[in-house]
Amino acid sequence: METTDLISVQLICKYYKIPEDFINRLQEFELIELRADANEVFIHKTQLKKVEKMARLHYDLEINMEGIDAISNLLDQVSSLRKEITSLHNRLRLYEDF
Repeated sequence: METTDLISVQLICKYYKIPEDFINRLQEFELIELRADANEVFIHKTQLKKVEKMARLHYDLEINMEGIDAISNLLDQVSSLRKEITSLHNRLRLYEDF
């Protein structure tokens, strides 16, 4: 993995005005993945959108970590089901052409 794809957790916390403890708790619940290098912790840039969404759920809507975990799992299931529906719809279209 490229180091250019990693962003410092300190920088993220400063930008979004959230405590580092929040990021650590997200990792404890296995909602995000952190990478440690020397004495700094990083997050992959593809997970920024997820961190932002979870920070809004927690700080704006006051949803606890257990709720965020449940919401995240449900959103992942919805996304998976949408992909499956699209795949099945495309397969069905193939047979409708005959």
